[in-house]
Amino acid sequence: MRDDQPEGPTASVIIPAYRASAVIADALGSVFEQTFSSFEVIVVDDGSPDGEALRAAIARFRSRIRYIEQANRGAGAARNTGIRAARGRYLAFLDADDRWEREFLRRQVSYLDANPECALVYSDAMVAGDTPLAGSRFTDKAPSAGEVTLLSLIEQRCNIILSTVVARRDAIAAAGMFDESIRRGQDFDLWLRLALGGSRLAYQRDVLAERRVHVEGLSGTAIAEIERAIHVLDRFGQAHDLPARQRTALRIRIMQLVDRLEVEQGKQRLLEGNFAAAQFHLEAPRRRSLKVRLASLALQIAPRLTRALYLRMRPQAWPRRRAAVGAG
Repeated sequence: MRDDQPEGPTASVIIPAYRASAVIADALGSVFEQTFSSFEVIVVDDGSPDGEALRAAIARFRSRIRYIEQANRGAGAARNTGIRAARGRYLAFLDADDRWEREFLRRQVSYLDANPECALVYSDAMVAGDTPLAGSRFTDKAPSAGEVTLLSLIEQRCNIILSTVVARRDAIAAAGMFDESIRRGQDFDLWLRLALGGSRLAYQRDVLAERRVHVEGLSGTAIAEIERAIHVLDRFGQAHDLPARQRTALRIRIMQLVDRLEVEQGKQRLLEGNFAAAQFHLEAPRRRSLKVRLASLALQIAPRLTRALYLRMRPQAWPRRRAAVGAG
């Protein structure tokens, strides 16, 4: 495979930046350490309030990147700005707080070159940062199993990590790019639209990136992730005429997520010491596991002891939760 094509870069790397001055140098460093060389880098400053610090952070890379500034419109809009400016036939998306392994671009581009019918390929990633899951694979908790289809995306049997995606620019453009009206979860919405339109999506099981979770990121909380999925699926179902099987699956998945949301909210209220609210949320799911039923019963009998035991069971997670509550 040639990676020095004279007509322009093979891949366009798109990095949206908002409050990213502390992390973006690591992301860019991982890009410029790639064993694949035919790429351009487009950094889009989405009206970041730390713009001066951001420009200082990328100063040593400035001659090798295309830097675009715009008013704050959200990550989806920033990525769309990068897509419109892109010259590569492939688009590689990277969040400013994530990193790639050295072989990432070569492996993903090679896959698309070898599979011309495939519109998008993603991979596994290691989880890093302020989370008890640090050091584990992303697919340990959010697996990808079987073929990537509209049904498997709706049921979340296949879970796409944005910072591991390399896609054909033409396919992303044909699908309408990112929906800028969705502030969080616009990537999930785009994958659903690609699959609905008949695009083939695939994945490689190898770990080719690092996905970082940090205290400030809403994506680091289970409640936020579940709420985001519910919002995207509900909106997608209302906007599109889905086949009967997929529409049924979407309704079932939303109900499952609502039940999970109640449990997570119950855990949060328990951590805060709000035992009545915790009891309410743990009794709300339509289907409750034995573990949830036992927790609800324990709350009725000995709420303070239940909280103390729960805190001991998850010592790494509590400081992160406490910080999130204090920041609200």
